[in-house]
This record gives sequence, C-alpha cells and structure tokens, in this order.
Amino acid sequence: MPKEGNMSKEHVPHNRYVSNGLHPHVYLAMVGLAAWYALSAWAGFGDGGYTDYLLVVMTGFIIISVALPAIAGRVWLRHHRRTSATAHSFEDWMTGEFDTGQGRMSAKTAVVELLLPLAAVAFGMTAFAIVARLVG
Repeated sequence: MPKEGNMSKEHVPHNRYVSNGLHPHVYLAMVGLAAWYALSAWAGFGDGGYTDYLLVVMTGFIIISVALPAIAGRVWLRHHRRTSATAHSFEDWMTGEFDTGQGRMSAKTAVVELLLPLAAVAFGMTAFAIVARLVG
C-alpha cells in the first residue's frame, strides 16, 4: 500500500482519455516534417544533373513512406465508424494517455517520442542546406 504522499503508477484518474491511436493532427505534423526534410534537401543540394535525379528518387521514397500509412489509415477509418466516444479534440487527446500495447504513457510523451526523430532529421537537413549554400 503506497504512503499518502506517494501515488502508485496504477492510480489514474477515471476521467482521463485513453487512446490506442494517434490523433490526426499528429499525422499532419509527421507529413509536414517529411515535406520540410524534402524541401530542405532540394534547397541545399539541388543543382542540376545527377544530383537532381537522386533528389527525385529520395523525394519518391519520402512520398511513398507518407502515402502508405495514410492510405492504410483511410481504409481503417472507412471500416470503423467514428462515434462520439472516439471523436475527441486534440487538447483532450494530449491530456490523456496513449496505450502502446506494452503499457500506457502520457500522450504528450508519445508525441515527443514520435516527432522528435523526424524533427531532428528535418532541422538537421535544413542546417546542412544552409551550410551547403554558404560554402558553395
């Protein structure tokens, strides 16, 4: 039995929203970061010739990696009706919990863990693009 000052991990308020899926705004942020990455690569390294060919291939891979989950999500939504119990605002989703299948975590932590690697790559490519334009 926990002491009065300590709360066990099992103690979760009953009115918190628990989700096992991401909110659509999170998917939009992922698409935005992927587009930012592709645009930064083109701005920094697009100079004609074979480089542009490789950038087209890289952009194609990014488009495919974004399109396949989007198509799968649309198919899933078509077969699962959205009820008032599943239609929550982004603020409600962020203050709730996210079920990972191996345990629960706060939705804020889940968003940070999902978007941080994508943001690091997009912002890093922007830094490389700026340096490439300044040097050459």
